[in-house]
Amino acid sequence: MEIFDICDEYGNPTGETVERSIAHRDGIPHRTAHIWITRVKDGRQQILLQKRSLQKDSFPGLYDTSSAGHVQAGDEPLASAMRELEEELGIAAAPEDMHFAGTFHISYEIEFHGSPFRDNEVAFVFVCSKPVEIADIKVQEEEVESVAWFDLDEVYEEVKHRFRERFCVPIEGMEVLKEYLHKQERL
Repeated sequence: MEIFDICDEYGNPTGETVERSIAHRDGIPHRTAHIWITRVKDGRQQILLQKRSLQKDSFPGLYDTSSAGHVQAGDEPLASAMRELEEELGIAAAPEDMHFAGTFHISYEIEFHGSPFRDNEVAFVFVCSKPVEIADIKVQEEEVESVAWFDLDEVYEEVKHRFRERFCVPIEGMEVLKEYLHKQERL
């Protein structure tokens, strides 16, 4: 059973906890960590996306953020981000490989498998600077079907106009990533 810290609108734990199923049933605010793996190829910014397992309770078979997961009660977002990368993709990143890019809110209500699913999360966004080759990735099969590189701007445009056809990447997370990358270009 997964237990989350209930958080305020800024992602600060309130001191109370909640079970995952109750958090998603009732829309109770909690934290997640989202990790982006990027590269530049032929002068274009690319992102590594994971194709979600068909067994996932939300958005099965769609492409999503490089890696993401809930921040467990008592954990910090950076430690959770590093754990998710290792579990889902087999990437052992060090703290210095992880760069905090910002936060955004995820809030929606949808039905999955006949049950209401109310998501209310503060997502902490990290960019992993460790070079990654697909051949070196070892996916967690119950979570991830496969991974692939995509052009960042093309995915952004598709998500903006046709969300949940092929991609379930939160547009707000992509905006945090794009802003972070733009700032890095200016340095």
